[in-house]
Amino acid sequence: MEPKQKKSRHRPSVAIGLWIIKRIERVLLRYSLVPDTPFQHAAVFPWVRQLESHWRDIRAELEQVLQRPDAIPNFQDISRDQVNITQDDRWKTFFLYGYGYRMDHNCARCPETTRIVESIPGMFTAFFSVLAPGKHIPLHRGPYKGVLRCHLGLIVPEPGARCRIEVGGQEARWEEGKCLVFDDTYKHQVHNDTPGMRVVLFLDIVRPLRFPGSWLNYFVLRLIRLSPFIRDAVKNQQAWERRLGEY
Repeated sequence: MEPKQKKSRHRPSVAIGLWIIKRIERVLLRYSLVPDTPFQHAAVFPWVRQLESHWRDIRAELEQVLQRPDAIPNFQDISRDQVNITQDDRWKTFFLYGYGYRMDHNCARCPETTRIVESIPGMFTAFFSVLAPGKHIPLHRGPYKGVLRCHLGLIVPEPGARCRIEVGGQEARWEEGKCLVFDDTYKHQVHNDTPGMRVVLFLDIVRPLRFPGSWLNYFVLRLIRLSPFIRDAVKNQQAWERRLGEY
């Protein structure tokens, strides 16, 4: 049985920060160049075609990574906040970038994937997201509307109807070599009710905005990047990489 999602107990300063973020998000939507919908039309984004055209190259490097499952940490081992939605060893992550921070060790292991994601305008986060058979990620909301999320399907088990994502009450399924682009601030959940492993290339891309919304978003993302939550996650990733260096 999956653990129930815990209620966060924020310190006053964090609660104030969240209150401010909500109001900034309302401002951003006035300048957004894409609609405020759970899913976006992937073809609208010029970089999607290039990403999809290289999916086999990306998968080839993923398969090399998967040969060392011990080198892929649980998500909550890197980002402690994720313990609210996952507490087992069935959601693993292999980070290339996290909130603009480059993970040099992992990037060196996946040079072609790194080259491709670095060519995407506004790429902020990039990692392989690995879901084990039977994994359910419960309903939750992403932290900030200033980015959009993209999943490039790399390994999608059958039957496809039992491997799915729901965003804002709308359901979609991954396809190998195809991108799903969505707004993770809509409540969403993921099911892998198959006997196989599901892997996507998980990207956060800066939301396209008109000025001055683009400037405001840049400033907020810089502040988030410097927050203790993100800096702790970077330290955890670096500690994991040092441990791997002992092999």
